[in-house]
Amino acid sequence: MAEKLELKGIKHKIVVMSGKGGVGKSTVAVNLAAKLSQKGYKVGLLDCDIHGPSVPKMLGVEGARFPVFDETIEPVIIPPSLKVVSIAFLLPESDTPVIWRGPMKFSITKQFLEKVDWGDLDYLIIDLPPGTGDEALNIAHLIASIDGAVIVSTPQDVALLSVRKSINFAKKLNIPVIGLIENMSGFACPNCGKEFNVFGKGNVERVCKEMDLRFLGYIPIDPAVAESGDYGEPFVVKYPESASSKAFDGIVDKVLEFVEAVNESNESNESGK
Repeated sequence: MAEKLELKGIKHKIVVMSGKGGVGKSTVAVNLAAKLSQKGYKVGLLDCDIHGPSVPKMLGVEGARFPVFDETIEPVIIPPSLKVVSIAFLLPESDTPVIWRGPMKFSITKQFLEKVDWGDLDYLIIDLPPGTGDEALNIAHLIASIDGAVIVSTPQDVALLSVRKSINFAKKLNIPVIGLIENMSGFACPNCGKEFNVFGKGNVERVCKEMDLRFLGYIPIDPAVAESGDYGEPFVVKYPESASSKAFDGIVDKVLEFVEAVNESNESNESGK
């Protein structure tokens, strides 16, 4: 097993996971990074989806390439200061497939952690691919201390089958579960205001109660989310007054509360020694 990386310049590392694809995990990762940056934190965003990187598209930097100086990789900067790294910045075309086996994926993930000039960060948000495969294991084995995992799901039963696997994966690798988000949860008619539960509602919160985990909140079905992703700007930036942005504000506050509580606990333990 590789020696774990301390990443001493990075205060907090948070992974964003999902049991299956198509539930909005990358959207959550991008908007979490953007919101923390808006709040004045120094933030990095690592797109660890080697085979299907979508972060550059969501941030409007699809054609960007890494500057490399003396074997040090410079992250792409999203103004004013969000630092972004993705395999997409190394590909000749956006539709070029990455046909790699495990050792190659481990190597590039290690380089993205070790060779990138992240500088001093308050938060590194790591967008993992769906499931519990190589990339998730690589991150867990490479980073010495991960503050926690945010797990994203939709309300359908088929998504919940997989989300339990993500929860158990995090627990087995000693990654604290910060909490779960229910995405695509209800749709409010813009004309009458009535809410329709297209995919159901409340199932993720129920799983949290069953497994004694924090429920971080609901994100409704909102055209602003899809539009902003296609446009290349986080919805918390482009549509700050939208229903999704307002819901997301509460989610981010709960994530910060979790990290701050862990900090206080660690400081208390240190002072008590």
